[in-house]
Amino acid sequence: MTFTLDMLRESLGMFAFLAVELTVLFLLISYGVGVLQERIPPQKIQAILSSKNGKGYFVASLLGAITPFCSCSTIPFLKGLLRANAGFGTMMVFLFSSPLLNPIIIGLFAITFGIKVTIFYFIIAMGVSVIAGFLLEKLGFERFVKPEAYVEPAKTCGSGCGSKAPINKWKAIWDSTWRDFKQVAPYLFGGIALGALIYGFMPTEFLSSVANKENPWAIPVSAVIGIPLYIRAEAVIPLSAVLVEKGMALGAVMALIIGSAGASLTEVILLKSLFKNQLIAAFLFVILSMAIAAGFLYNILF
Repeated sequence: MTFTLDMLRESLGMFAFLAVELTVLFLLISYGVGVLQERIPPQKIQAILSSKNGKGYFVASLLGAITPFCSCSTIPFLKGLLRANAGFGTMMVFLFSSPLLNPIIIGLFAITFGIKVTIFYFIIAMGVSVIAGFLLEKLGFERFVKPEAYVEPAKTCGSGCGSKAPINKWKAIWDSTWRDFKQVAPYLFGGIALGALIYGFMPTEFLSSVANKENPWAIPVSAVIGIPLYIRAEAVIPLSAVLVEKGMALGAVMALIIGSAGASLTEVILLKSLFKNQLIAAFLFVILSMAIAAGFLYNILF
């Protein structure tokens, strides 16, 4: 494989695009979650997303399916759920399902692969997310959430501290949002840099060559390759048509879509600010298992 200036430009362009996009998304979503927490008391969120009844898992999966978040932009919403003490299992269901399911992704799947394959993808993504969230809670993985993930960042006093002037709650929400962003910024930009380098220096020809129809390991390889790549499902689904034309197996394409959309190197680095290594390993195991299972089932059924 020859490395060229074009690849470097691809990497730099992707870094710039993702840095701006994810910074804006993180700030907007964090602020929106702060407003929701101001409007909706934590007790109500706990009741809606309680793991003590089956409805909480269903609601969490639907919440994931209607929120247009990528794997990284789920993190600020996840932080809000943690601070509201939502059920651990339902929170994990949201984390798994949100980047894989939204109306845009489902529409693109229907256009690219047809209705039958779209229903298959929806059932796999929704079903595995719910089962995994349920099992992780029952297995006690909640103990691997870092204690500081439940705590609001410490407030800093400005010139108005100690005064009797009423606190501007909207500014207070923004201050909390900015403190959150400063805490995760090193993780965010470090992950983006690594993901952008991998994206720029791993051309489609390489993907199609290692995941062609003759390679019996094409599906697991595609699932593993997908995670370091930061490619949203909305982008990788149209790309899949090109990969198929270049000889990539259809089951491998399905594994790549789930692997790249369900997790990313940037998201894993961000999750380190919230989760201990054991829970991050479990998260990656679920996404990889989902991607590989979907790839093999796709080949069997279609």
